[in-house]
Amino acid sequence: MQRAIMTVKDPLADEVLSSEVKYKGSFLQVIRDEVRTPDGVISCREYLRHPGAAAIIPMFDDGRVILEKQYRHPLRKTFLEIPAGKLDPRESPLNCAKRELIEETGYEASKWKLLGRFNNAIGYSDEEITVFLARDLKKVGQHLDPGEVLELVEMPWTELVSKSLNGEIRDVKTIVAAMWLAHEMAD
Repeated sequence: MQRAIMTVKDPLADEVLSSEVKYKGSFLQVIRDEVRTPDGVISCREYLRHPGAAAIIPMFDDGRVILEKQYRHPLRKTFLEIPAGKLDPRESPLNCAKRELIEETGYEASKWKLLGRFNNAIGYSDEEITVFLARDLKKVGQHLDPGEVLELVEMPWTELVSKSLNGEIRDVKTIVAAMWLAHEMAD
């Protein structure tokens, strides 16, 4: 006997009337949807479609973590952040994290723990970032992509948390990851 699958419609959801890709780049797409809101108003929603990303807190046995200083063009500024990268098509977040850890830091990890997933810009992007804690690190050699320029920084995990709380670190994925790490280390 087959069971009927019941789906409950979200009473706050927009009804999509049409959807169009307005720009398709090598990394992002800009989508424009025409929608009907639950109160019947016809409106437009514009947002970025993102392939998703994985972010990593690489931690040594002594509690130091590896961060990166990297220039971010949209803000014309260098930021301190954890290693991260976008998912390749059909790539799992864990495989992406393993690949990015080696590429960006030159380390591989034998212990991985999922800390969580979050959506960092829900008003204008569908990006989901999956955050992992990587431990039992072994140096294997860095393999940066062409044009990828960054500087590695090591610090105690407690300093990462402090810098995230005092505003010195402004990158949202790093702040969220630092809070999850603080919770993890408290257990």
